[in-house]
Amino acid sequence: MDTTRTYRATRRLGATLLVLAFASSLAIAQPATSDTTAPADTSAPSQPSSPSPAGNSATQATAADNDDSETPGFDYAGTVAALAEANYPQKRRIVRALASHPQAHTDELLAAFADNRLVVREADGKVFIAEDNGDTYALRDPITLASAGSAPARDFDPVRTNIGLRQNIGVARAQLELDADDADTRLAAVETMSANLDDNAADAMRAHRPSETDERVQTAIDRALAINDLNTGDNAAKLAAIERLAGDNSQMVYNRLNNMLILIPEDSPDADQARLRAAAAAQVERIDWWRNFYDYLETLFFGLSLGSILVLAGIGLAITFGVMGVINMAHGELIMLGAYTAFVMQQLLPGHIGLALVLAVPAAFVVSGLVGILIERSIVQWLYGRPLETLLATFGVSLFLQQLVRSVFTPLNRSVAAPEWMSGLIRFNDLFALTANRLVIFGFAMVVFAALILVMHKTSLGLKVRAVSQNRDMARAMGIRTQRVDALTFGLGSGVAGIAGVALSQLTNVGPNLGQSYIIDSFMVVVFGGVGNLWGTLVSGLSLGVLTKFIEPQAGAVLAKILVLIFLILFIQRRPRGLFPQKGRTAEGS
Repeated sequence: MDTTRTYRATRRLGATLLVLAFASSLAIAQPATSDTTAPADTSAPSQPSSPSPAGNSATQATAADNDDSETPGFDYAGTVAALAEANYPQKRRIVRALASHPQAHTDELLAAFADNRLVVREADGKVFIAEDNGDTYALRDPITLASAGSAPARDFDPVRTNIGLRQNIGVARAQLELDADDADTRLAAVETMSANLDDNAADAMRAHRPSETDERVQTAIDRALAINDLNTGDNAAKLAAIERLAGDNSQMVYNRLNNMLILIPEDSPDADQARLRAAAAAQVERIDWWRNFYDYLETLFFGLSLGSILVLAGIGLAITFGVMGVINMAHGELIMLGAYTAFVMQQLLPGHIGLALVLAVPAAFVVSGLVGILIERSIVQWLYGRPLETLLATFGVSLFLQQLVRSVFTPLNRSVAAPEWMSGLIRFNDLFALTANRLVIFGFAMVVFAALILVMHKTSLGLKVRAVSQNRDMARAMGIRTQRVDALTFGLGSGVAGIAGVALSQLTNVGPNLGQSYIIDSFMVVVFGGVGNLWGTLVSGLSLGVLTKFIEPQAGAVLAKILVLIFLILFIQRRPRGLFPQKGRTAEGS
């Protein structure tokens, strides 16, 4: 028992002496902090008299916090060793000191600290980086990263962290990355430091600013320094900071200026405070105007995005409905087959997501097109001129296709992964960004539309399709095989529906009921634009998409659909043949 007490007392004494030695090494080169403090004698530093552990810890924390990066006598190894006995405030100061005096492996040390991989050996209080191997630790030296062997995990205690300390470590690591060669890395470092802004981070960015060459990083540093002045400066400095932030619409600036409006009363009797509040209010009003403007643009984009999806879903139906007068209730299931084709292609090419998606476009066109031709040859061709029977028959086909997919792929929804070039946001400025997948799908819809226009006006098939749609009897009299044209037209419209399914697979899960969500919208687009008119389908699809998205914020998604439907009913009452009525047979029969 006496031996145990002696060992513990010796260990505490050794730790105290270690902390004292570290504090003394930090205090050697520190300038006087008050008029009563004697200048330090760097040639023969004296040890402090009658130290206590508590007082020594405070001295160590202060020294680490006040350390200057140019201090020649900084004890890096002693600083790391002090982590063994430091409390949380002291740990934060030690982290800042290490970031101010980096060595080759400081970033790895801080990363291990943040990941709770720093441990202290109970026997001698030495700090290691540990890799957990179950009952043992693989040890590395925290300064050189050299291997230090392995030891039982029970012989070590962790150097504990908390959320606040890990944030400090993140800022310290970002400070180390300010000198990185890559501008994106430096920009990320500035953004990290700005999110947890303090005087040390501001000093580091201020020191780095003259040497920075990238305009984006310069702007981010200027913003962070101005916000720091808003937090810590006097009224004159805050007014100057607000002027420097003029034209900056970032969320960080907006939030900080709004906080100033909350903290400063509107009827403040202090003239300086009143001027400060007025300047902040003017900037907030300006930012609000731009936010509203970009919100309008964002709503417009989402409307066009929805409209492009409606165009893709309805353009195939416009071809079959316009040429053959067939109400194809299985059109939604042809879209669903295209989406499942994209899923199957990604299963066949699991390591090539982008290539699989590109190959899925022609594959979906072929699969849905062949199914469409099969439907036309086996069912629809016997029901021309009988719209009610055609509607019921194709509705039965849609139920059959849904059940077939459930049997093959199960009723569970499937997800189709998005390639990297369709992921994330395309950011134009601090207030405006567009989702990459919807932007790509909008462009894809325009390409598909342009291709169909070329097919309909520059190919023999397109000429025959237009002839049959305008006057079937005259086209037959001119030698056109109308039955063959009907089959190819139905296949073309079905193939385009399959392509629409590939696009939809990037926006929603693929399931047996996918097509049911778009069949009604497809008919609305075709009827509104004018039956059989591709340009009408384009205009009506984009118009309905934009109209829906502008109504949704005020009325909600469900009521917006109802209002759009009411608008469409009233419009058809005035213009039964839609925006762009077809000429020829359709016009003569109306």
